[in-house]
Amino acid sequence: MTSRRRVTHSIIFVLLLIGAVFMIGPLLWMLSTSFKDKQDVFALPPVWIPRPFHFDKYSEIWEAGPLLSGIKNSLIIAVTVTVVGTFTSSLAAFSFSKLRFPGKNKIFLLMLSSLMIPYPAVMIPQFFMFSKLGWIDTLLPLIVPGLFGNIVMIFFLRQYLSSVPNAIIEAAKIDGSSYFRLYSSITFPLIKPAVAAQLILWFMGIWNDYLSPIIYLNSPEKQTLQLVIANFNATYAIQTDYPLIMAASIIALLPMLIIFLVFQKQIIESVAISGVKG
Repeated sequence: MTSRRRVTHSIIFVLLLIGAVFMIGPLLWMLSTSFKDKQDVFALPPVWIPRPFHFDKYSEIWEAGPLLSGIKNSLIIAVTVTVVGTFTSSLAAFSFSKLRFPGKNKIFLLMLSSLMIPYPAVMIPQFFMFSKLGWIDTLLPLIVPGLFGNIVMIFFLRQYLSSVPNAIIEAAKIDGSSYFRLYSSITFPLIKPAVAAQLILWFMGIWNDYLSPIIYLNSPEKQTLQLVIANFNATYAIQTDYPLIMAASIIALLPMLIIFLVFQKQIIESVAISGVKG
């Protein structure tokens, strides 16, 4: 059994190693290309390590397009939506899990059923609604809807809260705690790991979003980082200036890479929690 286990572990390790190469290879190639000359991009055999390294593209990208304003707009949207939206989502999850009110389960099922509606089905009505409000070419259509919470986060936190004994909530009620105190002092500290994991994943999703910004944003100074990168690709791919495109892509990738490396424990825990608590 020991020899079989070793062989099995070896096979799994090799398969994971091959998968890691396919996953990390494009990222390494992107990083390498950002330091190359134009002619080295199409060289055969491929040049993985440029000689010498050229860092001029990392200074050129700030003048080639509104990269700084794109980063600022993406940060405004992502931070505002995730902070406020996480608060409202956790409040809703607490209400659906621990409070008693008429039609609670029906409202929750109705809310979950909205997940089955594809975004293209509501995309045009939403556009007309925001157009009537005069919000087109502003950040408001990308911020305001998210302030009211995220359905996936509400479902996830509600499932996580189902493991919290109701006796704790009932005891606090007997002691005279208000509903908001039940949430802030008892419930929220218990679900902090789940909230942190979901907040990180939501932030990454908003940061990488491309469809919604391209619908509502027109002015270059209002565009998010993903639109700026797409414009870089459309403009400089014709000039075969792939080092500049890759340098801009590295700058766009850095925040997500840092967040993942710092909070990878919480992200992995969120996957484990969703499998155990659900």
